[in-house]
Amino acid sequence: MSWRVRIVHSTGYRYSSPVVQSFNEVRMTPRGDRRQEVVVNRVETTPATRAYRYTDYWRNAVTSFDLHAPHTELKIIGSSVVETASASEPVTTATWGRLRAEDVVDRYTEFLEPTRTVPRNRELAAVGRELKRRVGPAEAVLGVANWVHEHLTYQQGRTSVHSSAVDAWQAKEGVCQDYAHLSLLLLRSMGIPARYVSGYLHTNPDGEVRETVKGESHAWIEAWTGGWWGYDPTNAIPVGQRHIWVALGRDYSDVAPVKGIFSGGAASALEVDVEITRLA
Repeated sequence: MSWRVRIVHSTGYRYSSPVVQSFNEVRMTPRGDRRQEVVVNRVETTPATRAYRYTDYWRNAVTSFDLHAPHTELKIIGSSVVETASASEPVTTATWGRLRAEDVVDRYTEFLEPTRTVPRNRELAAVGRELKRRVGPAEAVLGVANWVHEHLTYQQGRTSVHSSAVDAWQAKEGVCQDYAHLSLLLLRSMGIPARYVSGYLHTNPDGEVRETVKGESHAWIEAWTGGWWGYDPTNAIPVGQRHIWVALGRDYSDVAPVKGIFSGGAASALEVDVEITRLA
C-alpha cells in the first residue's frame, strides 16, 4: 500500500553576535526512484537568499546558497510532498562468488572500502564472518541488521555526528546513524556493497490520514545482493511506506542535511523540527 506524505523539516541557528557571511549547502530534497515519487519540493531560508541546485557525486539533490549581509539568525525550511511504496522483498540473486567477481568489486568499490566513521575492525570482522556462515548474502544482510538492533540500545546524547561505528559498538548505545554505520561496517567486512541512506521516518505505523506527527530525521542502509534494497536496523523493519529517502553515500558525512561555513559570532543555539503528515 502506498502513502502520500508531506514533510516539513525546519533547521534554525542563532548566533552570539552577527555573522557577516556564510556559505551553505542543504540536502533536504527527497529522491525519486521506483518506490518513491517526489510530487513537490522547495527549500526556503530566512533571511531570504538566492539559491541554486545541483546534483552531487552521489546524485543527491543539493540546494546551495550564501549570505553576505550581517545576521544573527538563520532558518532553513525544506517542504516536500512524496508518494512512497510499501516494502519490497530482499534481492537474492547474487551469490558470494558473484560478490567477489572483479566487475562487481570494481563497480561498487566505494561501498566496500572503509571510511573514517565506518573503519575496519578485527573484532567486528570476526562477528561478520560468523553471521555469514551457512547463509546467502541477502540472509546475511538481515542477520547483520537484526544483530545490530539487538546489540545496540537506542540512546540520544551518547554519540555525535563525528562518532564512528566502533565508538557506538564500544558504548553499546547510539542513534540511527550509529545503527547504520555499524551495519555498514559488518556488511562491508563480508564483501557486501552497502551504502548509507538518510531521510525521514513517519513514527506511527498506523498513521491516520491528515494526522501530523513529530517525525524524525532518520538513517538506514541499502545493500547490493544482485540489486539494491533497504533495511532499517534501528527498528529491525524493511524500508517501506513510512520511510522517505533523501540522500545516500558512504556514510553520514556524504549526506548531512546542512553543511556550511561562516564568519562572525559562534552558533549559540540549534533548533531542528520535523513534521510529517500522511495525506493519503
